[in-house]
Amino acid sequence: MRLILFRLIILGMLVASQLYLFVRGDRALRQFRWGRRHTTLLRLVLTGFLVSTSIIYLAFVSRWAPLDHPSSVILYALIYPTAIWTFGSLFSSLLLLLAGLGGRCVAWLRSTVIERVEVSAPPRDPSRRIFMQTSLGALAAAPILISGYGASYASTGWEIEEVHLSLNPIRPFDVPLKVVQVSDIHSGLFMTPARMRHCVEAIRRLEPDLFVLTGDFISNSVADLPPCIQEMARVESRYGSYAVLGNHDHWYGEPAKIIAAFEGEGIAVLHNAHRVVETDRGAIAIAGIEDLRVGRPDLHQALDNLNPTLPTILLSHRPEIFPQAAARNIALTLSGHYHGGQVKVSALGLSVSLAHLLSSYPEGLYRLRNSHLYVNRGLGTTGTPIRVNASPEITLFHLT
Repeated sequence: MRLILFRLIILGMLVASQLYLFVRGDRALRQFRWGRRHTTLLRLVLTGFLVSTSIIYLAFVSRWAPLDHPSSVILYALIYPTAIWTFGSLFSSLLLLLAGLGGRCVAWLRSTVIERVEVSAPPRDPSRRIFMQTSLGALAAAPILISGYGASYASTGWEIEEVHLSLNPIRPFDVPLKVVQVSDIHSGLFMTPARMRHCVEAIRRLEPDLFVLTGDFISNSVADLPPCIQEMARVESRYGSYAVLGNHDHWYGEPAKIIAAFEGEGIAVLHNAHRVVETDRGAIAIAGIEDLRVGRPDLHQALDNLNPTLPTILLSHRPEIFPQAAARNIALTLSGHYHGGQVKVSALGLSVSLAHLLSSYPEGLYRLRNSHLYVNRGLGTTGTPIRVNASPEITLFHLT
């Protein structure tokens, strides 16, 4: 129900922004002294553009369109531009609305002051009007340009984050254990097999001892799962690969079939379960639970009969399990889900995004007593193929 409500809100915002931009565009057209025929034609063009971009974006994101793997021409000449416009126009309309309200407030204040002091209004300066219109146009265009940059950033700007932690401070490993984590791959329209292959090549070069995946392998169709599994299975890890499912995997796939597909390629899915891994540095445990919202998570079952003195890594798609994990003395919890906010504004040491408003653990490293949590920003995107100030991430842990 919450998901449906959230989508309806987003849809309402999208429709409202396009209607508002139409009103502003129509008002701008009226300022030019064109004939009625030309004005009507331009109005139709404006309407067609706003309606078609919205329909195209919603069709492909919602899987109404039949193309599972569109050609590069369709993807980059049609789908990406409409996605960039649709996302950017939300903020363009907001800025224009705020600028309009601000202008009306200034005009009201000026008229009030002029009336009180009984001073006649100065004549309008045409150059000032042109300057204001140009500035307003630049203000409206800025979010579109930033969205275009964000789409490129999401596709090519992934980073390898290195984290050094101790699993067992009392008896640390002589040689660090290398664990690579990826999360929120979201295989689909905006995460192509070629892009996944590029990421996997980077992971292979890290030569991990353990490879862990923390859910959301697909975006909105289980048809996109096979290429994801095939690529992730190419990672060669010394002590194996382990995974848990995310909310998208539950929404758009059947967990039992997804688990069977992963395990058929040698990737163990920890469904409220754990494995003890014998390494040349000693034994460690890898545990995993179902998604906290749409699955049936059971931390007690996942840790059942596990030696509490054994250093343990817990995989959970959502990070909100951390307080319970810390209470069970789990050394390290690895999560994802929030994409680091995906679109984030940082200023004065503060970060603001939807994820930062929804969770206490939107991204990065956290500590509670002797336990640590790390929240990966993910590789893919959801809703829009845009990231701003929240780059895609591959995490390399050096655990001692």
